Amino acid sequence: MQAFTRNIAPHVNKELGFATDAKRAGNTALEFRHLENAHILGQASTYQHTKVHCLMLAWGIRQRNFREILGQLFRIIGAATTTAIGLIPSGNTGGSNISPFARLPLSHEHAKAIAHARKAK
Repeated sequence: MQAFTRNIAPHVNKELGFATDAKRAGNTALEFRHLENAHILGQASTYQHTKVHCLMLAWGIRQRNFREILGQLFRIIGAATTTAIGLIPSGNTGGSNISPFARLPLSHEHAKAIAHARKAK
């Protein structure tokens, strides 16, 4: 899976850059949407998955959103301990507004980026 982590990193980082831009503009809803996109893309990588949940936790703290804070604490533990064994629900956006076990359809763009990252050496 190390190859996947390396190959998906540019896609995740692009979304994280968009999230940073939205944060600077004060658009917290758009910021979180880009964090969700980063989560979808990187959730098959323990590193990326855990990193995005930590950023979602920071977002929750800044928003003083107790539900998001608790949800992300739970999800950080799950991401760090279960990603490597493949216990990830495809397409899940990672926020506390959805079950951490829910599978969601992937957008065409996300599916293409994930498939390419899995195939590339």
